[in-house]
Amino acid sequence: MSTSALTINTATAQDRPRLVVLGDSLTAGYGLPQDQAFPVRLAVWLKENGLDVQVINAGVSGDTTAGGLARLDWAIGAPPATHAVVALGANDGLRGLPPAALEQNIERIVERLKARGVKVLLAGMYAPRNYGRDYAAVFDAAFARVAGRQGVPLYPFFLEGVAAEPALNQGDGIHPNARGVEEMVSRIGPHVRRLLTGG
Repeated sequence: MSTSALTINTATAQDRPRLVVLGDSLTAGYGLPQDQAFPVRLAVWLKENGLDVQVINAGVSGDTTAGGLARLDWAIGAPPATHAVVALGANDGLRGLPPAALEQNIERIVERLKARGVKVLLAGMYAPRNYGRDYAAVFDAAFARVAGRQGVPLYPFFLEGVAAEPALNQGDGIHPNARGVEEMVSRIGPHVRRLLTGG
């Protein structure tokens, strides 16, 4: 009896979804205690909404889409992730990197994840407006183009409801504070839940 129970519990643990959040300082939890970082709070939100998921923080401060692509195999982990939120691009925009390169990197990340059987939610980013309207238009639309070509769901703007809101950001005006993270989680959480449940 106890042996059977142990076998069932082990199988259940092995079947637990593994969600990797591939990102930069916005996911790494820059300026925050680690228990307030986005992936940790997302795991809490998912559990409160009926899903027991292992959420892996694969955020690296300062990372670009090229950096995310370079470390993708490491980020997927072992055993490999079953699901992924790809939330890169903020640093490409801050550095004024070519939108065409960003689009190519994001597409390659999504392609490689799909090839491994990982289900993907792509989180978009908006470019800083100081690079001009033309740059911003091409940059902003890159995520939707990739999502459309790759057939993956898109959450249009990772910082929706938080960007440019002083009360939800740290002193630098860029990184969310603890309240900002909770706002991000509450907005993207239902999209992540649909990714995990297929609903």
